[in-house]
Amino acid sequence: MDYAIIAAGEGSRLKSEGWQLPKPMVPIGGVPLIDRLIGQFTSAGAASVHVIINEESPALSDHLQRADFTVPVRVMEKSTPSSLHSFYELLHHYPYIRECCLATTDTVFQGNEFERYINAFQQDSSLDALMAVTAYIDDESPLYVMTDESQRIISFSDTPSPGQLYASGGIYCFRERALDVVQSVVATGVSRMRNFQRALIDEGLAVSAFPFKKIIDVDHVADIGKAEAFILTD
Repeated sequence: MDYAIIAAGEGSRLKSEGWQLPKPMVPIGGVPLIDRLIGQFTSAGAASVHVIINEESPALSDHLQRADFTVPVRVMEKSTPSSLHSFYELLHHYPYIRECCLATTDTVFQGNEFERYINAFQQDSSLDALMAVTAYIDDESPLYVMTDESQRIISFSDTPSPGQLYASGGIYCFRERALDVVQSVVATGVSRMRNFQRALIDEGLAVSAFPFKKIIDVDHVADIGKAEAFILTD
């Protein structure tokens, strides 16, 4: 399985609060977000990691080139209008990716839960996709996830409904049929990862949820302290 990171966002909310470096370089416990994520991928068995960054992040590009990672990190530089388009560009640039784990760079989670998540996906070959979800919801615009009793995902929505326990955590595992949907939805003008996830359900693919106790999305300066307190329990 391939591993990939979307790190092409501008981090506009952090910048508006005075943070100058690219979001992937925000230190959590002294370790940049992207370094922490690459390390967790490696611990889970990644032989290499693919990363897409935007073309306006020379500091991030330089950091990734200089960092001493234990596996090859393949960096693609391309500015895109959305995270879905970033994913599309990664798949187009690396067409051999037919099964992958994808995460956004600002997602903070615990490594032991992540390894259980990867194992669950690899052990269930019937799944087209397995989405990390969490009942810890502290986000400005969460994507709510409705599941049945077996954790099969029924729907995604921008607003909560009775019985919706989870929100999307920004970590995804996909097999070939799900990856093929990326190209088809982008071709029809769809943008945003959440709309791609909805398309997976509309296409009738087998998509399930894997609950994490907590996943923190680092969008604001205040989130840095929350993430640092959280990783102390890892």
